[in-house]
Amino acid sequence: MYRSHVLVCGGTGCTSSGSQEIINTLQAEIDKNGLSEEVSIVQTGCHGLCALGPIMIIYPEASFYSMVKVEDIEEIVKEHLLKGRIVKRLLYNETVTDEGSVLSLNETAFYKKQNRIALRNCGVINPENIDEYIATRGYEALGKVLTEMSPDDVIKCILDSGLRGRGGGGFPTGRKWQLAKDLVKGGQKYVCCNADEGDPGAFMDRSVLEGDPHVVFEAMAIAGYAIGADQGYIYVRAEYPIAVDRLKIALAQAREYGLLGKNIFGTDFCFDIELRLGAGAFVCGEETALMTSIEGNRGEPRPRPPFPAEQGLFQKPTILNNVETYANVPQIILNGAQWFASMGTEKSKGTKVFALGGKINNTGLVEIPMGTTLRTVIDEIGGGIPNGKKFKAAQTGGPSGGCIPAEHFDIEIDYDNLISIGSMMGSGGLIVMDEDNCMVDIAKFFLEFTVDESCGKCTPCRIGTKRMLEILDKITKGQGTLADIDKLEELCYYIKENSLCGLGQTAPNPVLSTLRYFKDEYLAHVVDKKCPAGVCKSLLSYNIDPAKCKGCTLCARVCPNGAISGTVKEPHVISQELCVKCGACMEKCKFGAISKK
Repeated sequence: MYRSHVLVCGGTGCTSSGSQEIINTLQAEIDKNGLSEEVSIVQTGCHGLCALGPIMIIYPEASFYSMVKVEDIEEIVKEHLLKGRIVKRLLYNETVTDEGSVLSLNETAFYKKQNRIALRNCGVINPENIDEYIATRGYEALGKVLTEMSPDDVIKCILDSGLRGRGGGGFPTGRKWQLAKDLVKGGQKYVCCNADEGDPGAFMDRSVLEGDPHVVFEAMAIAGYAIGADQGYIYVRAEYPIAVDRLKIALAQAREYGLLGKNIFGTDFCFDIELRLGAGAFVCGEETALMTSIEGNRGEPRPRPPFPAEQGLFQKPTILNNVETYANVPQIILNGAQWFASMGTEKSKGTKVFALGGKINNTGLVEIPMGTTLRTVIDEIGGGIPNGKKFKAAQTGGPSGGCIPAEHFDIEIDYDNLISIGSMMGSGGLIVMDEDNCMVDIAKFFLEFTVDESCGKCTPCRIGTKRMLEILDKITKGQGTLADIDKLEELCYYIKENSLCGLGQTAPNPVLSTLRYFKDEYLAHVVDKKCPAGVCKSLLSYNIDPAKCKGCTLCARVCPNGAISGTVKEPHVISQELCVKCGACMEKCKFGAISKK
């Protein structure tokens, strides 16, 4: 029995910040001070506050140390673990009051409005130890299903809960399972997990796999029992090495414990899971392309119908859900459909995990009840926008989603509300933008991604998105016309209506939403030949105010193209013909004499 447990985040974010070195140094210090029998080190998954890594939490005090450095370890061990004195200067500042008392994490702005269901074990257990998952009621739901419920009971529970797919369009999970069970009776069926997660800025599924891999196995086995399948596949991108390693460890442990394989829980039910590594193609997030890739072929979508529930992987009935969807299933079985349905909104039940990124103070992972307002997520949980800047827009749904402008800052986040304003939930990436972002440039960024990731199978997506990108590039260079804006919008609707799969059908969304809410910026680029946010280089000009210039020559010395001329102690001048608009001069000027417009 240990008297203290030191939890160190071992998710990708903290690992990239050096958490493994923190763990090694901590172990060495604990050994040196004779605490090996008293203090346990637990490497966990993501705690959520990714901007504060490496993160260390010490129990039973629940002291939250953030941005821990190797040189801090000796002090933490000697003061906290040996003498019982919390090192307050290293604590996350929101856990320390003005009077000096220490708050629990649940009392901080970041955590108090969250409700962690899919993320309930992330940052809490060692994901490489199956016993810790079992200790948190792990595999209890699977045992209940196999010994107390029929397949119809399971599907009814999921239907009544209102759980919708967390990977994109929000199709009701129970209906998908019901179709796979009823359309084809008997025979080989499959359960697939989409862990490909390709949206820029999205890391929700990765964090669940890294922090709680067994929850996905348990849920997939429950789904297999419900539809009559005995084989599952997890399709995970190879760029997630930590997630892949932990999945392999967890898979071996689950098989060893008899929780996957033959006669699970002493019943006739048999179910096993295999991993398939994807090469990082965004299109493989589309269900038919993902299945085609699992089969060993080039990842390209197939026409639907037939839908996967009738004819999917290897032409057999198949269900596919993403990681977050599965992560909710065991808790719904254990706590009941009404428990889950009591959270959220009328048509969007439960919680949703978002990866907060962009211009936000608290970058990280959050899980909120459906219906929480965007303002609450950004201003309260996210800690607002840095440097006192104003909120301009939030991008949800990645390249398939749209931009939510300031006029909808108080919108309640759920599937239908986001669609009504031209965006979508998607898998849960949420990128925040401030007044310094150019919305035309944002649309161009997402379209560049889509053009690069198009599989090329259908002409509307392969050619149409490229033509759209060419028009956007022309506009950002100050060469666009009003006719180009009209042509751009026309192309958007053509591509949406004629593309083969969801990638092409949703590719125009970032352009359409920015045209809808920020058309004035498009007009400024086209008519005034100006970028209001000062982002598009071709439309910028840097100028020196002679009244402020001291003639220090620093700007001239840092200019890479010799565009600045002038003598010492005399005002300098920038040649617009030679200026490459890199901004180095403005960055180095100590007198605020250089401006861009």
